[in-house]
Amino acid sequence: MKGERIDADGTRLHLVSEGDGPMVVLLHGWPEYWWSWRHQLPALADAGFRAVAIDLPGFGDSDKPDRDYTEAWVNATLAAAIRQLLDDGERCVVVGHDWGGLLAWPFARRFGDLLAGVVGVNTPDLPRGTLPPLEVMHKVFTAHPNYIMQFQDYGPADWILARDVPAWLTFMYRGPATRHPEVFSDEVLAHYVEVFSRPGAVTPTLSYYRNMDANWHAAASLPEQIELPALMICAEHDPVLSPALSEGMEERVPDLERVLVEDCGHWTQQEQPEATNAALVGFCRRVFGT
Repeated sequence: MKGERIDADGTRLHLVSEGDGPMVVLLHGWPEYWWSWRHQLPALADAGFRAVAIDLPGFGDSDKPDRDYTEAWVNATLAAAIRQLLDDGERCVVVGHDWGGLLAWPFARRFGDLLAGVVGVNTPDLPRGTLPPLEVMHKVFTAHPNYIMQFQDYGPADWILARDVPAWLTFMYRGPATRHPEVFSDEVLAHYVEVFSRPGAVTPTLSYYRNMDANWHAAASLPEQIELPALMICAEHDPVLSPALSEGMEERVPDLERVLVEDCGHWTQQEQPEATNAALVGFCRRVFGT
C-alpha cells in the first residue's frame, strides 16, 4: 500500500492506494478513515484495479480547514483530487459507505463525467423529501433527540466525544450497530482511537452532520436521475441503514444492481469483507469490461 497527500484546490487530502488498472475510489464513513477499507485495497488490486482509499476532508491525515463541510464543497474537493489521479479520458468507480455513500450519490450527479459507475455500501440513494431533514427529525423525535440532532450545536457533542475517545469508539464498533463485534479487537480499535484522539480531530467530522439541511437545499438543483451503472450493497442487520431504505431506488437509479450481505451489521466492509470484496470486484469487472 502506498500513502500520499495531494493538493485538491487548496485542501491537502491523504490517500492510500494499491494496484494498477482502472481506478476504484473508496470513501469511508463516520467515525472512520481510509483504514476501514484495508480489506478491500488488496482484493481490488489483486483483481486488476487501482484501489484508492481517501481520508475525507476533515478526517484522518487530510486537512481540517475551519469551514462548513457541505456536500457540494466536499465533493468538489474530492473531484479535484480524482481528476489528478485519472489519466486523460479515464473514468473511475466511486464507492461510498455510510457518510461516504451520502457523498457518492450526489457526486454521481455532479461529476458523472468522471465516473464509470457508483456504489453505495449500506447507504442508499434516498429521495429528496419535501422538508429539510432536521425539521423532519424535530417532528419525529419530540421527546428524545436523536444523535444527529444532538450534534447540531457546536461545542457539547465535540467535548463529550473527545473527552473519552476509547469509550465512544468502543460503543460505535462493538455496540448495537454491529453484528460481529469480535471483528473489532483491541488492536483494531487502537487504530481508530489514535486517529480520533488527535487535537481537533472530532469537530470537522461533526460538521458533516451540521450541514445536512444545507445539503438538502443544494440537492434541489441536482438531476433527479443517475445515468450510470450502479450497485447497492445492503447489510441484512444494519439498524441504521436497513435494506428497506433502498426500496424504490430504481426510480432514480435505473441501471441498478443489488447485493444483500447476510449476517452483517453496519460496518459491512469490515464485518463481512469477503462478501463485500466479491460484490465490488464483480461490479467493477462488469463496468470496466475486464
